[in-house]
Amino acid sequence: MNEAPRVVIADDQALVRSGFGMILVADGIEVVAEAADGVEAVAAVRRTRPDLVLMDVRMPRMDGIEATRQILSGGTDGTRVLILTTYDLDHYVYAALTAGASGFLLKDVSPEHLVAAVRLVRTGDALLAPAITRRLIERFARRDEPAHRRVHDDLSQLTPRELEVLRLLATGMSNAELADRLVLSPTTVKTHVARILSKLELRDRVQAVVLAYETGLVTPTTPGPVTRKAP
Repeated sequence: MNEAPRVVIADDQALVRSGFGMILVADGIEVVAEAADGVEAVAAVRRTRPDLVLMDVRMPRMDGIEATRQILSGGTDGTRVLILTTYDLDHYVYAALTAGASGFLLKDVSPEHLVAAVRLVRTGDALLAPAITRRLIERFARRDEPAHRRVHDDLSQLTPRELEVLRLLATGMSNAELADRLVLSPTTVKTHVARILSKLELRDRVQAVVLAYETGLVTPTTPGPVTRKAP
């Protein structure tokens, strides 16, 4: 994808919208619309068909969670949502991720990180800040909650190797770390990840992490990736 991402910014604070907009435009990213609440965000996405929505969680009329759910279930193929939050463990964020969001950023993000995140999520390699995302999922995932969305109770359609990749991916490993751990080439790892997402009909890596926790494939006590010391 060589074209600049097209972005909608949804936040009830005008200063946040204008500030983020200036940062993105200065880097060649097109801001196609702004929205002050979730209702406006949904309408803006349906009107402009952007690549990405920067979505605040707490907004009037309709919050970012419901707006995310409507956007991603409304046939807007290719549009991804990146959640904006004030706190790194905002309990609303987990609900937004399960609604289909591709990751989240703190509102005090640096301009460089904001631009990098937008471009990364646009490509589909969407697991931002894996350590923070994993910590959030560990804290807010509740195995005893009644399922109110489709849950893959049976992962039998995955091969043993794909299950292994999914389990390690959910602990926060990057493709490079997966390749090193499994003694595979980065290209082979990318192929495994793509097949996992396709078979389970998942949008991106964030949704794979959520699914791994909600099905019990990975639990908060599952060991994370081992950091190897340089010789």
